[in-house]
Amino acid sequence: MNDLQAFADRFEIEALRGEFVDALSTRDCDRVASLFTDDGAWRLPDAVLIGREQIRVGIEGMHGHCDSLAQSAHLGMIELDGDRAVGRAYLSDGDGYAVYHDRYRRTPDGWKFTERVYEVRYVDNTPLPGSAPEV
Repeated sequence: MNDLQAFADRFEIEALRGEFVDALSTRDCDRVASLFTDDGAWRLPDAVLIGREQIRVGIEGMHGHCDSLAQSAHLGMIELDGDRAVGRAYLSDGDGYAVYHDRYRRTPDGWKFTERVYEVRYVDNTPLPGSAPEV
């Protein structure tokens, strides 16, 4: 693989990870599901969602249990292997820190997740001292 192709692949995978955070934070369940391959899996501590429909329905259920969902993604690593890749993406949210262990595949529609495994690294359920601004 040439350096330019590797650069483009890494850029596209970072964009995929960023779009995931944006779609999840804006409650766009269809868009989150579209970021996975048809047989993609999203593995969470209390659920395993396989396929776009299960992922979409699972996200709808998650949104019913929380008022807001916002994550901040942080750079991790990407290891390319032709039309496949693996990576890690770190994130923080209101409760703590976690890492996604990812598998990606190049498709005719661009890079997609074949698997995202969410691993919680730190949790703090102490109430935050502030509040969201009135809109």
